[in-house]
Amino acid sequence: MSNRNENTIHPEVQKLVEQYTRGQLPRREFLKSAAKYAVAGITAEALVSALTPRVASAAPAVKGKATDERPNIVFILADDLGYADLGVYGQTDFKTPNLDKLAREGVRFTQAYSNSAVCSATRFALITGRYQYRLRGGLEEPLARADNGLGLPPEHPTLPSLLKASGYETALIGKWHLGWPPNYGPLKSGYDYFFGNHGGAVDYFTHKPGVGENVLADLWEGEVRVERVGYYTQILADEATRYIRTRNAGPGKPYFLSLHFTAPHWPWEGPGDEQSSREEVKNLFHYDGGNLKKYAEIVEALDKAIGQVLAAIEQNGGGKNTIVVFSSDNGGERFSKTWPFSGQKTELLEGGLRVPALLRWPARLRPQVNHQVAITIDWLPTLLAAAGTAPHPDFPSDGENLLPVLEGKAPEHARALFWRYKEQTQRAVREGNLKYLKINDNEFLFDVVVDQRERANLKDKQAADFNRLKSLWEKWDAQFLPITADVGTHGITPDIQADRYAPTSPRRRF
Repeated sequence: MSNRNENTIHPEVQKLVEQYTRGQLPRREFLKSAAKYAVAGITAEALVSALTPRVASAAPAVKGKATDERPNIVFILADDLGYADLGVYGQTDFKTPNLDKLAREGVRFTQAYSNSAVCSATRFALITGRYQYRLRGGLEEPLARADNGLGLPPEHPTLPSLLKASGYETALIGKWHLGWPPNYGPLKSGYDYFFGNHGGAVDYFTHKPGVGENVLADLWEGEVRVERVGYYTQILADEATRYIRTRNAGPGKPYFLSLHFTAPHWPWEGPGDEQSSREEVKNLFHYDGGNLKKYAEIVEALDKAIGQVLAAIEQNGGGKNTIVVFSSDNGGERFSKTWPFSGQKTELLEGGLRVPALLRWPARLRPQVNHQVAITIDWLPTLLAAAGTAPHPDFPSDGENLLPVLEGKAPEHARALFWRYKEQTQRAVREGNLKYLKINDNEFLFDVVVDQRERANLKDKQAADFNRLKSLWEKWDAQFLPITADVGTHGITPDIQADRYAPTSPRRRF
């Protein structure tokens, strides 16, 4: 092809290029049509090659991939899922094939923690990348009332707002739980699109945050209340599938999708329980309901829904450069499996804090089981780094970017992680393998790697370590907002759960 031909685009070819770059013309049709205008003896591929310098910046990516080659990000969050509630983490009573497959294809963390033992506090940490105790709303355990004026300040930088500023489309489908309209909401904190519930819990069928004819459904699209019929877990999966397929349909911005399920949070309703939902459930806490079989139905429905979403991501080759993260907002609830740990939601024992955590990014990360200690606040710096951006300089993250460890560029290393919880005056810090724990007036030191059940109290045997970690916690705590009398909290009491009984009087030790 002559220099003149190499540097001149036929007007008809220009039209074809424009259609091609807008995703309106398949590559095969483009090549076939463009070949008509090629110089004799020059293939369509050669023509495309000659035009590459002019169209490379505008050429469509493979469907499902971002045109600028930055990854799409899908963050899937379960609600109250126990550490061992997935087959890959030790669940044997029911199967979770889709999440187990995700684990095999990506990174499975064995030492991942939630930022709190309750939901909204962890969500403050997740979206800001900072300890929740820096914000008044983050002190609540959890946010429970729309009339207290608390929530995530719209002006605070967030994971979605930072990604949006760098060119991502952003969406939240599912649970928000960071404050109620009109002062707070997903659209005020960086999300372009929202479909889901504002509060902490809804019935799976009525989508109401309570029981009764006068209770309005907590289901919204944007800032408009809407109605849907069906099981909430499946509704969220269908909305997420539609969102992903729309973005996979052609070239466009990379997207960040937060898919925050309410499952397996109470009430204890499986996909076939619509009638009992309307006739038998008298209170969403559902203290008179549930069992292991019912819990299995809820988690199996969650796994099936996630499988549907993962299939949508894979369509048209979108999975290779899509980051998929899966985790839980805190440890398991009353029917969860948290083995080998003790404790549950609302408790700073390992069972209330350890969570399953999976990350798949085939374009950059090999499948692996990773033992790096990690926590919710790590997701913001990690995902921002993956997207080629960074936290706001005025709001540095309290977490760390995990990518160097996951890519084998840095070794796994010890860290110091901290927690506090108002109910039962709980405190905890883990440094290396050691954990300082305080519950009311009782203090402990455990090696949580060797003693996963937190049974062997080493506070006298390793007094220097005990005193050092206790002082470390006190120094850390001093930098945050205090826990005052007006801070709301929630815990498991003996009248609710029999195994949380309180002795009537101290007993002499033998």
